[in-house]
Amino acid sequence: MFELRRLRLLHELALRGTLSAVADALSYSPSTISQQLALLEKEAGVTLLEPEGRRVRLTEHGRILAAHAARALDLDEHARGELESLHPGLAPVRVAVMQTAALAIVPAALALVAARAPRLRVELVEMPPELGLFELTARGVDLVIAEQYPGHTRAHADGLDRETLGTDPIRLAVGPADPAQSLIDLREKAWVMEPAGTAARLWAVQQCRAAGYEPDVRYELADLSAHARLVAAGQAVAVLPDLLWAGTHAPVRLLELPGHPAREIFSAQRTASRARAGILEVRRALRDAFPAASETRRVSP
Repeated sequence: MFELRRLRLLHELALRGTLSAVADALSYSPSTISQQLALLEKEAGVTLLEPEGRRVRLTEHGRILAAHAARALDLDEHARGELESLHPGLAPVRVAVMQTAALAIVPAALALVAARAPRLRVELVEMPPELGLFELTARGVDLVIAEQYPGHTRAHADGLDRETLGTDPIRLAVGPADPAQSLIDLREKAWVMEPAGTAARLWAVQQCRAAGYEPDVRYELADLSAHARLVAAGQAVAVLPDLLWAGTHAPVRLLELPGHPAREIFSAQRTASRARAGILEVRRALRDAFPAASETRRVSP
């Protein structure tokens, strides 16, 4: 009989690629990971790993067992979910959340959870959507709040259940004294954008290209509050979502973009955890909190 914890290590290695990455994710030492995978090889009776330079890779047997490991972990999670349905709050719910959702949606959602299910423990970790969705697949978190930009559909990973919370308009942000009236007027401006490789960055660059120029991305920052400060100081321009201004007045001048684009805000969980009452309670609270966050958005005149 295979030991489920060792199967998870193999599954994690298949996802993350290196023993050190698995060790970091699960708070083990690489030597412990190696020892446990060696025991799994003995249980399997076949070679699961082979050296590749200083790293290891899965053999064909290893890839087959890793696929079975994923299914075994899904069954384990489904069983735990059914048990939890008889005793809600039995397990904490760990949520990966992007910055704007943490600012605008999560506080109200947590208040709803506290009122409806006071024994339920909710844990938050801020992650960019790309990382949050990966960690959801890898079982590092139970629920993700993420975004999808218009025209940039994210890959649909098997085993994930997505639910739209709502839409969030995206506008052009310029300094209070900036005379610009449209995207084309910002050809010579310094831009602040999110890091390369993110959906937000790809989308923002595409808007500039559609206007006929390559943006001068002088500042690359993950923190959207820092974007807003640079724009307010007249040192950069940006495209920013309305949720950033929830409950406040934008300190910048906001201009409409062509087509009035809006990003989709969604939550996602593993389909294997559909029966977990705690996750369902958090998702319900997020659905109820999003309209209030939308109504409290404030934009500059």
